[in-house]
Amino acid sequence: MGAAAIGMARQRNLYGVVLLSGIYSFLMATVMVVLDAVDVAMTEAAVGAGISTVLLFGAIHLTGGTESKPIHRPWLPLLVVVATGAMLVYGTLGLPAFSDPGAPIHQHVAPRYLTEGPVKTGVPNVVTAVLASYRGFDTLGETFVVFTAGIGVIALLGRRRPRRPLDKSREESKE
Repeated sequence: MGAAAIGMARQRNLYGVVLLSGIYSFLMATVMVVLDAVDVAMTEAAVGAGISTVLLFGAIHLTGGTESKPIHRPWLPLLVVVATGAMLVYGTLGLPAFSDPGAPIHQHVAPRYLTEGPVKTGVPNVVTAVLASYRGFDTLGETFVVFTAGIGVIALLGRRRPRRPLDKSREESKE
């Protein structure tokens, strides 16, 4: 994944960037399967490696396949990205260790979902209860994003180029 990310940053050919992005998303989906988050892996594979790659290839086809060189060196955006990354890494230092059984989510949240979820929501499947009831607004937001992306695809692909006018000699031969 690191090699794909570095390749995306160094690439000037946008088709290569999109291809590496699709590979990165597929590898991320594989990581999610290893972490037993199959639902997230399927979403990442479908949206990240699937439809996003197709949409980006379509957009590049319409706009051109080579990135233009910047007029100046983008030091300020680089500084903002590095500072944001540093803050995110600093924020993760306070999190419990990965798969720590003493983490708050395993002590308070998960047991409550398992015991009270089917009773409060009326749904016997715990995963469905969490996604539909407890995370209903989040799921609605994700559905809205996918719907908006679909509308954007339809708008882009449905766009027709105007026909070129025929030359007069061809018009006269038709009459």
